[in-house]
Amino acid sequence: MYETILYEVSEGVAVVTLNRPDKFNAFTEKMNKEITDALKQAQKAADVRCIVLTGAGRAFNAGQDLGDVAGGDVDFGGFLRERYNPMILQFQKTEKPIIAAVNGVAAGAGMSVALACDIRLASEKASFVNAFVNIGLVPDSGGCYFLPRIVGMGKALELAMTGEKVSAAEALRIGLVNQVYPAESFQEEALAYARKLAALPTRAIGLIKRTMYKGLEMNLEETLKYEAFAQEAAGRTEDHKEGVTAFMEKRAPRFTGR
Repeated sequence: MYETILYEVSEGVAVVTLNRPDKFNAFTEKMNKEITDALKQAQKAADVRCIVLTGAGRAFNAGQDLGDVAGGDVDFGGFLRERYNPMILQFQKTEKPIIAAVNGVAAGAGMSVALACDIRLASEKASFVNAFVNIGLVPDSGGCYFLPRIVGMGKALELAMTGEKVSAAEALRIGLVNQVYPAESFQEEALAYARKLAALPTRAIGLIKRTMYKGLEMNLEETLKYEAFAQEAAGRTEDHKEGVTAFMEKRAPRFTGR
């Protein structure tokens, strides 16, 4: 179905694997479009309750494949508006949890895409490089939006201005990633984490995601109003009823994502 990515669903988890290992999974126009399509597919699928984005081979993603844009002047603004912006916006529009399982280097736009995911899990061999400054460019693909919100303005500016590599251990220390796992068990650990999320009330998680991201741009009064709207919607779900019933019956809930 896809040429540059793999898409597999098992136990409620859709695994999207960037599959250009010989090019360190660098982005091409086709990959941008296929990732966007895969996220839309996962959003629509009732059997998908969590999404994992990872890379084949040694890298997560090395950023834009420069060979794909070599030759002539590049309209960088148009390039981003056409290829990258729709993809990054789809990460936000997808109201299911998205995990970046960073198995190796995440550089440039590859780092930005990891930041656009809701949760970042890293192999101990992973690293992050905000590489744009090294070729005289500005962080894009949401990098200037997500990075300061995740690690704070001072650290974000340092990483963007210096382009220095961040190890998995340092990424965990500064809050760039949520968990670091041994390389030999990374895939299993990441999938186990995803399965836990997939077993939770999916619609509530979608509302949590939407409300928290909206809250970044709203004042307190606006956020309180939106929380009330989201809670009203969550209160009508089957999973809410199951959660309350399970609590009263002193048993583990069996959520269905509805």
